[in-house]
Amino acid sequence: MRFELYVHIPFCVRKCGYCDFLSAPADPETMEKYVDALVREIRAAGGGTVCTAYLGGGTPSLLTEKQIIRILDELHRQFSFTPDAEITMEANPGTLSWKKLCAMKEAGVTRLSIGLQSVWDWELSLLGRIHTFGDFRQSLSTARTCGFDNISADLMFALPGQTLPLWQETLRIAAGLGLEHISAYGLMIEEGTPFASRHLELPDEELWYAMYESAGEVLSGFGFQPYEISNYAREGRQCRHNIGYWTRVDYLGLGLGAASLWKGERFSNTRNLEKYLTWSACPDTIRENREILSVEDEMSETMFLGLRLRRGVEEEAFFRRFGKTTDDVFGEAVRTHTGFGTLERRNGFLRLTPKGIPVSNAVMSSFLLT
Repeated sequence: MRFELYVHIPFCVRKCGYCDFLSAPADPETMEKYVDALVREIRAAGGGTVCTAYLGGGTPSLLTEKQIIRILDELHRQFSFTPDAEITMEANPGTLSWKKLCAMKEAGVTRLSIGLQSVWDWELSLLGRIHTFGDFRQSLSTARTCGFDNISADLMFALPGQTLPLWQETLRIAAGLGLEHISAYGLMIEEGTPFASRHLELPDEELWYAMYESAGEVLSGFGFQPYEISNYAREGRQCRHNIGYWTRVDYLGLGLGAASLWKGERFSNTRNLEKYLTWSACPDTIRENREILSVEDEMSETMFLGLRLRRGVEEEAFFRRFGKTTDDVFGEAVRTHTGFGTLERRNGFLRLTPKGIPVSNAVMSSFLLT
């Protein structure tokens, strides 16, 4: 069985105002202890064939060259990687150097995902980012020099004070940098974040949708095609790891709070750092929120995850997997949303229409059976 790996690095220079991910600043000693614990978990959980791996955070690139190499070397010792395995590492400008980027490349990283977020320094400051646009361009140039030919950048829209023309110019500037992949996410105000306690002048719903639609329009002019609700790629440069998530490929999460889908079960590692540091070598001890998925759960997940992809859910594959058609199981929801024009059937796939994408959450919730 081939599966995916996710490795969580929960450290950052400082917490951004909008961020609700499991991450926080830490001192060098804590980070070293964490790497020790992560290596112990990798050894305990190792075995099997990996087709993609993703090191996310937090800011994985905050680790030292030695720590990065140690983690990747241990992954390769304990798991078999397919010859074409995609290995992505998240990185932030301000934490990258020529030496560190070359270390990543030599250790087997094949793809970088860099947190750009904006091309305007005032927006970056508002978000609490530690870098400037100039820092990003320098990091991109250095990564190319080190041999990286598959680089993605994250962008955010619907920011306080952001206008549609400003967002469109952001897209044009970013698309003109020669990137292979761009992720464009709307700002979400999450409970417990600094942004949640502030009064922010955010774009209204109409402007939000206009910004979302303009992403596809602008990026298509630069050779990027949408393949998922928030992701755009040049030909052959789609993120295989993320596609695996949306098509329910088994994945094993390693590190603090990391989630897994493993042989019909969902679970996640403890979010308690002390518990993780103490018990990481005993996977069954640190795994929590265990849930054995029913057939109904799996059918629902197949639909609401698969509909995130622009191609949608392959109906023949659904039938082969479950012995029932999508109409057998979700007939009412399918009829309702095809009638509304938010879903359509095309080339054997059931997918969201352009009208359905802005209301995707409502459409997908219709496919929950439990």
